[in-house]
Amino acid sequence: DLLPFDFRSLQQTIGTYTTEVIALLEQTRETTAVENQLIKENRYEQASDPTETFIQPKPKEEVPYLSFASLQNAVAGLEKTTIALGELLKKSGLTAEQKNTINKNIYQAEQQLLLTEGLPKRSWYKHSIYAPGFYTGYGVKTLPGIREAIDQRDWKEAQAQVEKAAG
Repeated sequence: DLLPFDFRSLQQTIGTYTTEVIALLEQTRETTAVENQLIKENRYEQASDPTETFIQPKPKEEVPYLSFASLQNAVAGLEKTTIALGELLKKSGLTAEQKNTINKNIYQAEQQLLLTEGLPKRSWYKHSIYAPGFYTGYGVKTLPGIREAIDQRDWKEAQAQVEKAAG
């Protein structure tokens, strides 16, 4: 018998996570532009309490455009692979040896999602798709290396994590 795994759902979920981190970067870009405009126009100072000490916030650096092409290509490749695997699993006439090879590859598939060096600042977490958040305790973060680098405004690290997740 063949193991009843279906990777199409995983591929769709990772595609959703990819869309979410791209949207997170865009949202960060937009909020940074609005906040910097408010600072430039002294709106924080105008809204401050004159009886309290006020320190004008400093403008944040602009959010660069990152390339998610490698990750999007990896998700597209995963889709093709899941379709091909689905077709292979439907075939009848596979030998017992072929079934054993397929089963072994299926149950070891998730190990391919592990990062050898682990996540930034937490090398003990190896999974590239799911991990507890750095600041959220056990609350799950999806594509954690990318998401947390964006949250921390570490653009170089974010781009590096995109490439690692794509790999």
